[in-house]
Amino acid sequence: MERPEKFGRFRVTSELGRGAMGVVYCADDPSLGRTVAIKTIALTGTPQERDIHEARFMQEARAAGGVSHPAIITIYDVGREGDVAFIAMELLEGNELRDLIRWGTITPSQAVSLAAAVADGLAYAHERGIVHRDIKPGNIMVLKDGRVKVMDFGIARLGENAVKTQTGTLLGSPQYMSPEQIASGQVDSRSDIFSLGVVLYEMLTGAKPFAGEDVTQLLFSIANMAAKPPRHLQPSLPPVMDYIIARALKKNPEERYQSAAELASDLRSCAAEVAEAEAAARARPRDGESTTPNNAPPAPHDVADKPSRPLALSADQVALRPSPRFDSVEGIARLAVFPADASETKSRAGWTVPVAKPKRRRSREIAPLIAAWSVAVLASIAIVLF
Repeated sequence: MERPEKFGRFRVTSELGRGAMGVVYCADDPSLGRTVAIKTIALTGTPQERDIHEARFMQEARAAGGVSHPAIITIYDVGREGDVAFIAMELLEGNELRDLIRWGTITPSQAVSLAAAVADGLAYAHERGIVHRDIKPGNIMVLKDGRVKVMDFGIARLGENAVKTQTGTLLGSPQYMSPEQIASGQVDSRSDIFSLGVVLYEMLTGAKPFAGEDVTQLLFSIANMAAKPPRHLQPSLPPVMDYIIARALKKNPEERYQSAAELASDLRSCAAEVAEAEAAARARPRDGESTTPNNAPPAPHDVADKPSRPLALSADQVALRPSPRFDSVEGIARLAVFPADASETKSRAGWTVPVAKPKRRRSREIAPLIAAWSVAVLASIAIVLF
C-alpha cells in the first residue's frame, strides 16, 4: 500500500508501525513546526461498522484530548482523510513497558515508581470522568528519561459514552481485565486499578497473576481464582508488596483501592522498603559463590531465610507473623497452634501462636522402676505368708 502524503495539515515523513486497527506515521506539523505521530484507522466494512469504528476512534481523541497530565499522551488534533480517520498526537521516544518486561530490565524499585506514576495519570483522568478500560504494558510508554505516558484511550468510557458496547463483545485485553469487566457489569475507575495491579504484578515477577489454556479458562481464573502472592515468585520482595497487590486485585471492587491516588500513595510510602530489600538481595551471594574468606566463619543467614525464636510473651499476648498467603483474612481463618520451640514453629498458613510446650511422658524410663517396685512388694508378701 502506498504511503499517504498527508493527513489534514500534517505531512507524512515515515511509517512508525502497524497494528491490528491501523498504521502509525511520523509527520511534520508545518503550522507549529513540530514533529507528531499520526495514528490512523481504515474505515472499512458495512456502513454501520464504519460508523462504529469511526465513533470509537474519535472517542479516543475526546478522552485523551480532554486531559493534560505529564503521565498521559498529548493529543493535538483529530480528523478524517477519505476513508481513514486519524489522530495527531505527541511523538514519544522510548520503549513500551511490555518490551521492558520481556527483556527483564525492570527492578522492583523501578516497577513501584512506574506504577505510581501511571496511577497518578489515571487518578487525574478518573477525576474527570474518564475510565481507560484497557490498561496494559502495551499501552504504557517508558520514555528515555524514565517518565511514563499512558496511551490509547481508544476504548475509554466517558461519562456520556456515544459508543454502545455490542452484546457479547468485550472491550479490552483479556489478561488485564477486571472481574466486573469480564462479567459485563458496571465498570468504573476501580477496573483500571485492578488492571494496573496486574501490570505491577507482572513487572515485579515477570509473570502474569492469572493464566489459562484458553480464553475461557483465563477469564474464569480472573473472576474466581486467587493469584499467588508475588513474594512466592520473588522472595526478595518485602511483605508489604503482597498486601498492596492483594488489595489492588480484590475481586469485589468495594474491597479494592477506591482511588488510583490512594494506590499511588501506598506505592510511594513503601518505596524505601522496596529499595532496601532490593539492595539486600543484591548483596547476597549467588548460588555457588561465597563472600567470606576461606578461614573465616560463615556469616549468619538472613533473618528472612530461617524462622526466628518467638519472643517471650505474657499469658494474654499473642504474636502473629505476616502471612505468606495473599490475603491475611484467609490466613487468620486457618490459624493453628504450635510449640514455642523455633525448630517446630512451622505453619502452612503462615501464622504461629507460641504456647507452652507439652511435657513428654517418660513411660520408658519409669517402667523399670515400676517393675522393680512390684517385685519387691510381691517378695514382701511372700515372706509374710510363709
